[in-house]
Amino acid sequence: MLQELSIRNFAIIEDLTIRFGPGLTILSGETGAGKSIIINAVNLLLGSRASAALIRTGAESAELEALFDLPAKSPVARAMTAAGCDPAEGLMVRRVISANERHRIYINGRLATMQALGELTARLASISGQHAHQGLLKEEEHLSILDHFGDLLPLCGRYGQAYAEMLPMIRREQELLRQQSRQGEQMELLRFQRQEIAAAAPAAGEDEALEKERLRLKNGEALFQTVQQCLDGLYAADGATYESVGAMAKELGRVARLDERLAARAKELEEVLFRVEDIAAHLRDYLKHLDLDPQRLDAVEARLDLLNKLKRKYGGTLERVLAHGEEIERRLSEIDHIDEHIAQVRAELRRQHERVCRLAGELAGRRREAARKLAVGVEKELAALKMAGTRFAVEVQSVPAAKESSPFLCWDGQALTESGADRASFLIAPNVGEAIKPLAAIASGGELSRVVLALKAILARGDDLETVVFDEVDAGIGGGTAELVGKKLAALARRHQILCITHLPQIAKFGDHHLRIVKGVSKGRTRTTITPLDDRQRVEEIARMLGGEKITETTLAHAREMLAVK
Repeated sequence: MLQELSIRNFAIIEDLTIRFGPGLTILSGETGAGKSIIINAVNLLLGSRASAALIRTGAESAELEALFDLPAKSPVARAMTAAGCDPAEGLMVRRVISANERHRIYINGRLATMQALGELTARLASISGQHAHQGLLKEEEHLSILDHFGDLLPLCGRYGQAYAEMLPMIRREQELLRQQSRQGEQMELLRFQRQEIAAAAPAAGEDEALEKERLRLKNGEALFQTVQQCLDGLYAADGATYESVGAMAKELGRVARLDERLAARAKELEEVLFRVEDIAAHLRDYLKHLDLDPQRLDAVEARLDLLNKLKRKYGGTLERVLAHGEEIERRLSEIDHIDEHIAQVRAELRRQHERVCRLAGELAGRRREAARKLAVGVEKELAALKMAGTRFAVEVQSVPAAKESSPFLCWDGQALTESGADRASFLIAPNVGEAIKPLAAIASGGELSRVVLALKAILARGDDLETVVFDEVDAGIGGGTAELVGKKLAALARRHQILCITHLPQIAKFGDHHLRIVKGVSKGRTRTTITPLDDRQRVEEIARMLGGEKITETTLAHAREMLAVK
């Protein structure tokens, strides 16, 4: 049950807190006073999408908060317990809508996601407003209503999962068939590519090594001259470093006998001499192996050209060329065994298809049974809402399979879709003697309102929803019909918390609680306020609903009489 709703800086509402009780709560007010804003706020707290456009002008953010009291054994309470929350504390949902579109959701003080909010509130409350009337005109909604009524959602879930598991198998089979149809062309191309890569026999990192070798070969003369000059200066030429350092080491060693403190330095010079000799030996070896052959340069450049051609064709790097070669081998192996792969996929598909068809058949049978019961129930409810003699039917038909469809998306000539093999359509004949026709074709606004209420009344019997909100339930009706709608709402309120926005006093008089919504201007800003009405104020509000803003003693007396007789 919704206990409290707080709204701050949302649309034209600056700061508003509403407390709700059990039973039937009536919300009334002039058109444009802000009743729809309250419905929007509840919708957002139940998980609908938020927009920064909803923030009150001049504010940086809007905040919405709702406190729900939960029965201990309700599905929401069990979900909260599983999530580590104590349902005895109630469910507190808070949404912060920011101007930068970075909105936040909190559940019992913890940051949460839209998905978590939607899962938690899915069975918490239901809003029947203008969208319910419009949705009733869309046949795609009829199947969902039928499944809800027939308690078929668990079976729908099992079917949907089996169907979803079958789709990737169908895509795999179709891909294998496409490969099979292009098998000859593909194999010719793949074998050519394999031969091209195999003939080149590239090795990982080979191109980098060849680039370095080419750089050495192109600069061989410069390398030779420079190294030879260094070798001469270090060892071979007159006055070379080796000769000079050797002489200095010898002299320093001689005088070190006179002063032992020079002995260490003399030793170091001898080590420098050994190091120079070692460097010279390495340089001589480098010159011995330095390749100056122009033919080798031509061979290196030809090899690089070949590798670069492969890289341009097969991925840009030598590693990708090698990976492509491995992929070719895998694809050739797959093509060689494609008939076997197709047979395996089809065997698995047939097993899954049989499961899907079995569930679709069970679903179709139970839907037709539920359709008969729903039609009888709606006719009974409509008779109580001054639509006696109305014929109502739920037509369940199979969906014809398209000619180009996969045989695995068909069942006995019917199409298999994510919702089964059926479509449902609500048909109605409001007047005796008329042919029964689709609801969207002939129903008036008042008739639609009563059909919506009839369906809500039927679905609520087996529903564990705590709160049901009705907006525009009075569209297109009045007088005695409105009173019957009020009685129906009062009856529903014995099982559920009902919030009803209405303009009709014939409905409002049945409320256990009555809230008046008023829009006014204060300090140059439009503000919406909401006031719980006591007995006297309620009489005045019913009188206003009866006769407009000018309230007379006659309308007040009429209002008292209406409230006294229910």
